[in-house]
Amino acid sequence: MVNFVGAGPGAKDLVTVRAQRLLSTAGVIIYTGSLINPELLEYAKPGCQFYNSARMTLEEVIDVIKDAHNNGTEIVRLHTGDPSIYGAIKEQMDKLDELGIPYASCPGVSSFCGAAASLNLEYTLPGISQSVIITRMEGRTPVPTTESIESFAAHNATMVLFLSTGMAGSLSQKLISGGYSPDTPAAIVYKATWADEEKYICTIGTLEETAQKHNISKTALIIIGNIIVPGGYNRSELYNPCFSTEYRESSQEIS
Repeated sequence: MVNFVGAGPGAKDLVTVRAQRLLSTAGVIIYTGSLINPELLEYAKPGCQFYNSARMTLEEVIDVIKDAHNNGTEIVRLHTGDPSIYGAIKEQMDKLDELGIPYASCPGVSSFCGAAASLNLEYTLPGISQSVIITRMEGRTPVPTTESIESFAAHNATMVLFLSTGMAGSLSQKLISGGYSPDTPAAIVYKATWADEEKYICTIGTLEETAQKHNISKTALIIIGNIIVPGGYNRSELYNPCFSTEYRESSQEIS
């Protein structure tokens, strides 16, 4: 059995109870060594075999899984954050389907959630933004033409960008070209929730300057939107005394 496990954003204690249990019972753990906090491997049992997939191809990963499965060994494929976001898990699952090897997924806390927690942000503020766009700049991995930064920027919604800090200058230009104002608030969060986390508030216009000043080119998220420095957002109707819900009748006018 293979369990695809979300390692969370970085901090050792930001994994689920299920993830901790799976790590503690696995005989083989294949982890994304370039991104996973190595402290998470301390949950493993004595004698567990570790494989750093940063040095492996897909075929090599599958070979390790196949050998372990044939030996009756429980396997954890440990991915950063939540495996469903830029985790490259579908191609692994397809190979396992071909081999008849069973698997399951254990969700994790994504780094975009960790970054919001580090900045004490709410991504969806009434009257400011009710949508979150999670995307990335095009690099060696192409992005569909219908999902360009410019087309997403036209919505002026909250945007979270993975894998893009090394292209901050080009990103800034595309965001402005698409419709954001240069003075729209932005944030760079390096290694959210790790012990060496760094976080900087800037604007779209100063993204590149900020990234260069702090020598950040990878392992960071960029957040765009007025939710970073909100002003004049609307109170939630959920807790408004004038607003009736399934559980509570309207009781008074809001002062």
